[in-house]
Amino acid sequence: MKRVYLFCDNGMSTSMMAQRMQDVADSHNLPIECKAFSYKIIQDIIEKNTLDCILIGLQTKFLFDEINKKYGDKTPVMVIDPTDYGMMDAEKVLKKAIVQMKKFKNK
Repeated sequence: MKRVYLFCDNGMSTSMMAQRMQDVADSHNLPIECKAFSYKIIQDIIEKNTLDCILIGLQTKFLFDEINKKYGDKTPVMVIDPTDYGMMDAEKVLKKAIVQMKKFKNK
């Protein structure tokens, strides 16, 4: 099971995105778990789980460098595309996450 976790400020709209991404993954029988959390507990989440991709919501994109520096050597980190996020295009976001995971694995 691959874990694609989204992190933002409070997780309201990101929770909706994570649920839609989970629905897309489930509809395609992909072994992917999508969940959303506040960036304030990212350390706790990463200590308890092995993540396969970290997605950062638009509200917290300013944290990309910090998060990437801290975790990017073990896990791909990316900011969710603003257009995809605004349109709640979960399928595009999930596809981009999968591409990132594949690129990271082939490093």
